[in-house]
Amino acid sequence: MDNKLLKLSLACVTGVILSTAYNTPALAVEYAVAGYPYDKAGYAIQLDKDINEITSSSIGETETPVPGFINIGIANVQTNLLVREKPSENGKIIGKMPKDAGCEIIEPDSNGWTKIKSGKVTGYVKSEYLITGSEASKKALEIAKYVATANVDGLRVRKEPSADESVPILDYVAKGEQLLVLDPLVVVYGKEHNKWVKVSLEGDDDQVGIVGYVAKEYVDLSYELPHAYTLEELELGPGVSSLRANLVNYAKKYLGYRYVWGGTSFSRDGGVDCSGFVLYVYRQFGYTNLPRTSREQARSGKTISASNLKPGDLVFYGNNSTGYINHVAIYIGNNKVIHASNRRDGIKISNLNYRKPIKCVRYIND
Repeated sequence: MDNKLLKLSLACVTGVILSTAYNTPALAVEYAVAGYPYDKAGYAIQLDKDINEITSSSIGETETPVPGFINIGIANVQTNLLVREKPSENGKIIGKMPKDAGCEIIEPDSNGWTKIKSGKVTGYVKSEYLITGSEASKKALEIAKYVATANVDGLRVRKEPSADESVPILDYVAKGEQLLVLDPLVVVYGKEHNKWVKVSLEGDDDQVGIVGYVAKEYVDLSYELPHAYTLEELELGPGVSSLRANLVNYAKKYLGYRYVWGGTSFSRDGGVDCSGFVLYVYRQFGYTNLPRTSREQARSGKTISASNLKPGDLVFYGNNSTGYINHVAIYIGNNKVIHASNRRDGIKISNLNYRKPIKCVRYIND
């Protein structure tokens, strides 16, 4: 029986950046606040064209061209690789590439600098912090995430692989947002929608997260790498107090670091979960009495509307059918949140409506 590799799409996903408040012009990379690298499993997806079933197998050691890139480079740093406007340590910082972010090499190494394009950023990085050539191609296949991207707005994540009205809808996902894939094909015979993808939603009830199912026709499956972000993409907006700005900038220092279910400290536990991340960040600014879990945090603060959110406020997600809360994020402005997402992504930035928020809460009264 002939098998063929399902085309891998190594497009760019929401990546990791840090605040620039503490940067000095001479830096090439940012120093780690808490450097806990973690592994991401890489898989090749095989499509059996006769029976149309998908199975997973480990990626081999042979050199493989990376779709989406002509000449790939990967950031070889623990925090972020600074992207500059000019090939000089005095050049203006215009963006940042997180650890393991992918880029297209536009101009190869010249006097220690390489011109790259990653996400919306085009500029120069120090060549010594960039993996290139066959080594980069091999690494890309090892670290890429397998995700399902919603190709419709309001994608329904269901508790079971069924469109029956009796099956609860766990959440609604916005078009273009991504979910981690647990199983790329679940077949249910005798149903109108018989092909489903098993996915994971963030949640602090279990280290795997909340397991759900989406109809396969409404998602696009792909392997993807992080990408660089422009500095402008994280502006807080006008009228933000110094306390809120400092809290958000502090939270950004931990972007890309490890998710550990039940963790509340990077140094003691090696990582944090979603509510543990909120506890850890808020504690640095004198808020020492926040409850431990996301549900308790949602009950204790002052409820506000999404239209009144300010950077530093908390946004809660969960089961939209029952109102059960199991995930929390910190609002950072411009319709973005920062949160300890899952074991693969760690701490990341997402759109406010990447899932349908259940509640917004304020603890900072300024």
